[in-house]
Amino acid sequence: MNALEFSFRSETLNALPSGALFWPAQELLVVSDLHFGKSARAARFGGAQLPPYETTETLTRLANDLATTKARRVICLGDSFDAPILQSALPEADLLTLTTLQAGLDWTWIEGNHDPGPVQLGGTHRRSIAIGALQFRHIADPIPTPGEVTGHYHPKATLSLRGRALTRPCFLFDDKRLILPAYGAFTGGLHSHDPTLKCLMAANAQAILTGPKPCKIPMPGRAPLS
Repeated sequence: MNALEFSFRSETLNALPSGALFWPAQELLVVSDLHFGKSARAARFGGAQLPPYETTETLTRLANDLATTKARRVICLGDSFDAPILQSALPEADLLTLTTLQAGLDWTWIEGNHDPGPVQLGGTHRRSIAIGALQFRHIADPIPTPGEVTGHYHPKATLSLRGRALTRPCFLFDDKRLILPAYGAFTGGLHSHDPTLKCLMAANAQAILTGPKPCKIPMPGRAPLS
């Protein structure tokens, strides 16, 4: 497993290349902002046209991470579906894959701003959940509870590599909070130098860029030079 190990609130966590978070001591895999059905929503309501297989690609990535980590617990940190009605509008093959992945696992859906939690599917449905020192919810609180783990913002960061700018989805974390990247395919993102993220994160925040070999850098607070 080509993951980057880091410490948050005295817990040892793994940032996976895919953008998932694995907590070995809890056998817990955490993913955020799956946005299943994004292409279907765009086709139905207008918007950018996306490849129709984005949900299948996200499910394949999730299946691989579950197989690699052998996680027994899963938390989906909200915005699992791109709109509430899409819970019943996914292709039958994708719904079958999802329910197969859930089988035998302790699965928790956290309510997001795009969806109230896919109540038609199995698993537990919560607004937030606390496990040990960590508190899982969808959107960061302006005044964080120490140990807050969230998604929502789809953070990404840019690293200058051999004179070229490399932009990747990223984890952001400081002493109190951890924000996960979007896990879903074709989800876009918010640069770490955006004022919204700069206001949320402490000056000493770190970024972990996803990709084949995750890497940790100080959270970029300025736009890269063009």
